[in-house]
Amino acid sequence: MIPYEIILKKRNGGSLSTEEIEYFVGGYVNGDIQEYQMAAFLMAVYFKGMEGKELSEFVRIMVDSGDRVDLSGIEGFKIDKHSTGGVGDTTTLVLAPLVSSCGVKLAKMSGRGLGHTGGTLDKLESIPGFNISIGKEEFINIVNKCGLAVIGQTAKVAPADKKLYSLRDVTATVDSIPLIASSIMSKKLASGSDGIVLDVKTGSGAFMENLDDARELGKVMVDIGRNWGKKMAAVITDMNQPLGRAVGHTLEVREAIDTLRGKGPADLEELCLYLGGWMLTLAGKVVDYNEGIELLKGKIKDGSALGKFKEMIIAQGGNPEVVDNYDLIPIGKYMLDIKASQDGYLSGVKNAKLGMAVGSLGGGRQKVEDKIDYTCGVLIEKSIGDKLQKGDSIGKVISDYQDKLTDILPVVEQCFIISTEEVKPVKLIKEYIY
Repeated sequence: MIPYEIILKKRNGGSLSTEEIEYFVGGYVNGDIQEYQMAAFLMAVYFKGMEGKELSEFVRIMVDSGDRVDLSGIEGFKIDKHSTGGVGDTTTLVLAPLVSSCGVKLAKMSGRGLGHTGGTLDKLESIPGFNISIGKEEFINIVNKCGLAVIGQTAKVAPADKKLYSLRDVTATVDSIPLIASSIMSKKLASGSDGIVLDVKTGSGAFMENLDDARELGKVMVDIGRNWGKKMAAVITDMNQPLGRAVGHTLEVREAIDTLRGKGPADLEELCLYLGGWMLTLAGKVVDYNEGIELLKGKIKDGSALGKFKEMIIAQGGNPEVVDNYDLIPIGKYMLDIKASQDGYLSGVKNAKLGMAVGSLGGGRQKVEDKIDYTCGVLIEKSIGDKLQKGDSIGKVISDYQDKLTDILPVVEQCFIISTEEVKPVKLIKEYIY
C-alpha cells in the first residue's frame, strides 16, 4: 500500500477499508508512516469524516494497538463514566463513592489535566498519600473489597490514541467528531467496564460548543459502545460556566466532600445525581434514572457516600482525616476579589480562558511532566443570570504567591461577561441519549 493513495482516497471522501486503516495506523505507531503523512490523514478525516463500519474499524484498530484491561476478576457489573472535559468538573470525586455506596463496582482509569481542563488524578493526588499508581492485582483487590478505585491510565492502553492525540493537538484537528469519539471510546473500551455513561459537555468551556455537535458526538459514541456489547448512555450537559463554585485542585476536593455531605453547590449535586441515576440504571440496580436519583439522595443523607469516599482514600494509601479536617488539604493563603466591571447581569463565562488562568497560577500544566500547585484556584460566588452592581464581588482568586495574584487578576476579571439586559439562568441538563 502507498500512504499517498490512502490520504488521497480519504481527502476525496472515500471510505477506507479495514486493511487500509490497519496499514496507516499501525505504520504510524511503529514509525513507518511519517508525522507529516498522518497530519495530512487527520486533516482529511477532519473535513470528510468517518462513518459506520469505517469508524468502527478505526476504533477497533486503536484498541488493538495496545493491551485490553481484564476486569473479569472483579465480581459483578462494572460501570464507568467519562466526561468530555470542562472547568471545575469534579464529578468523578463525587460520583465514584456515591454510586459505589449503592453496590455497583467502579474500576476507573482517569487522566491528568492538560490545557484548560483539570485532571481527576491531579485532584486526588492533592490528598496526602493518595496513590494512583497501583498495580493491576491490587487494583482488582481494592475494587472487590471497597467497590471502587481510581488509578492512572497505563501507557499500554490504546497507545495509538496517545500518539495521535499529541499530533491532533498541534494540527488543529482536535474538535472533529470521529476523532474525538474514537479517542474517547478506544480508551474506554480497552479499560474493560461493562457499561459507560458519557457526560458530553456543550458550551464555551467544551470541545463541542454547539448543542447539535454535542448531540451528534454523544450518539456516535453510544453507537460505538453498543456495537461492542456495552451498555451505554450519554447525557448532554451545559459548560457555559464552571461546574460548581471551585476551580483548582484542593478547592475542588473540598467541594466534592461538601457535596457528599449534602452541602455542596446545587449544580454539582444535580449533575452527579443525574449521571449516577443513569449509572445505576445501566447496572440494573434501578428501573430508571429517576429511581436511581432517589436512591442516591438517600446515600448522601445517611452518610454512606461520604463513608465510601473515606474507604477509597484509605485503600489507596491516603489520609482519610481530610474529610473532617480541611487544614490537611490547604488552599493558598492570599485572596483577591474578582470585581464586576459594571452594573448588569452575569451573562457568560469564558471558561477556557478561566481554566488557562488557573493554569498560569500553577494549577495546570502545559506538559505532562509539569508540577502542579494544588493550593491555587478560583472560587466563584455568582452564576449566569445573577444581577450585579459595579464593584460587586463575583468571586476570589487564590494563591500562595501575591505577585501571581496581582498579575492574573485582570485576566480573570475579563473571563466574566456582564450584560445590561436581564439574562436567564442556564439549564444544566440539556438532554440524554439512551
